[in-house]
Amino acid sequence: MSAVLLDAVRRRLAESGAEPTPARVAAALRAQGRLLGDEEVLGAAAELRSELVGAGPLEPLLADSEVTDVLVAAPDRVWVDRGGGLELTGVTFADAGAVRRLAQRLAAVAGRRLDDARPWVDARMPDGTRLHAVLPPVSVGSACLSLRVVRPRAFTLEELVAAGTLPPGGQRLLRDMIEARLSFLVSGGTGTGKTTLLSALLGLVGPGERIVLAEDSAELRPDHPHVVRLETRPANQEGAGLVTLADLVRQALRMRPDRLVVGEVRGAEVADLLAALNTGHEGGCGTVHANAAAHVPARLEALGTAAGLDRGALHSQLAAALTLVLHLVRDREGRRRVAEVHVLERDAAGLVVTVPALRWGARGFVREQGWERLRPLLRGVR
Repeated sequence: MSAVLLDAVRRRLAESGAEPTPARVAAALRAQGRLLGDEEVLGAAAELRSELVGAGPLEPLLADSEVTDVLVAAPDRVWVDRGGGLELTGVTFADAGAVRRLAQRLAAVAGRRLDDARPWVDARMPDGTRLHAVLPPVSVGSACLSLRVVRPRAFTLEELVAAGTLPPGGQRLLRDMIEARLSFLVSGGTGTGKTTLLSALLGLVGPGERIVLAEDSAELRPDHPHVVRLETRPANQEGAGLVTLADLVRQALRMRPDRLVVGEVRGAEVADLLAALNTGHEGGCGTVHANAAAHVPARLEALGTAAGLDRGALHSQLAAALTLVLHLVRDREGRRRVAEVHVLERDAAGLVVTVPALRWGARGFVREQGWERLRPLLRGVR
C-alpha cells in the first residue's frame, strides 16, 4: 500500500479520533475511492495501529524485561541495552517520517509539545518511561528517540551481587552504611546504574522512616512502605507554572523527611540540599554525574558557584553534609559495577577532597587508605 494512501487514511482517522480497527480502516479506504481485499485491509490496520497506539514497532523491545534503554538513531538503526552494552536490533521503521510521528505522539501522551518550533522534549510517560526526542534539523537526517525504561520493582542488593554490580560481600557493607545513616552520593556516567543502585539502597531504610524523593523525572522505585514522591514541572506555553528541583527540595524539608533524597543533583538545588543535610537530616542521598569519585567535589563546586555559593562556603557545607561517594562505571563489556567508595575529608587548604576507602575486587571490596576513617562510622563492622 502506498505511503500517500496510508497518509490519507491516517489523517482521516486522526480527524475523527477513531481507533484504527479493521472496519474503520476499510471505511477510510473506501472514502479514498479504494477497494482492497481483506488481507490488505488487515495489513493497513495493523500498520496504522502500531503507529497510533502504544510505542509502535518499539513495543516488543519495551516489553522485554531485560531492556533498560531503547535508542532510535534512524529508521533502520534501533538499539537496545540489556545491561551488557548497546545491541543493534532488527526493528525498523518505514521511513524517517514514521520515526517523527512516533516521537510526536509519545510527546503528546506525556503532555508535551514537539514540533518545529520546539524540536526537542524531555518528559516522563504515564507508565514511568523516560522519553527524550529531538527532531530535524537539530538532529540530522531523522528524529532521534531515547527511551529509558523504569522497572516497577527495585533490585535487591543480593540481585546486584549476582549481576556483578556489587562484589561478593559488598551488600553487607552497604547495609551498614544505611543503618549508620551516613549521607552519600552515588556518582557515575550516564547509564552506569546510579538510579538502580540508589533504589536498592533506599529499600534498606527502616520501615518506620519517611523517605521524601525530589526528582526531575520520577525514576526511583524503592521497595519501601513510606515514600513521598515529588517531581519537577516545566513551564507551560505562557511561561508559567515552572517547578524546579530547588523548589522541591525546599518543600521536602517541610514534609518531615527522615531521609531526604534528590534523584540527581545537577543545578541550584545543591545549595538547598547541602543546607538541609547540615540541619539534622542525616542519611540524605542522591546521584550526581561525574567521571570519578575524586571529581565529585569539583562537580559540586561548579554547581554551587552557579547557585551563588562562594568556594569557601560550599566546601564548608560539603565537609559537614556528606560522608561518602559510591562511584559506578561500565566496563568494556558494558557491565555496571561499583568501582570505588570514597570518604570525604578536608585537605591542608581547607578544601574537601575524596579519599579511596574501598575499590572493586573480584572476591570483595579491597580496602584502601580511607578505610580506617570509614570503619568507625559503620555499625556492625567487626
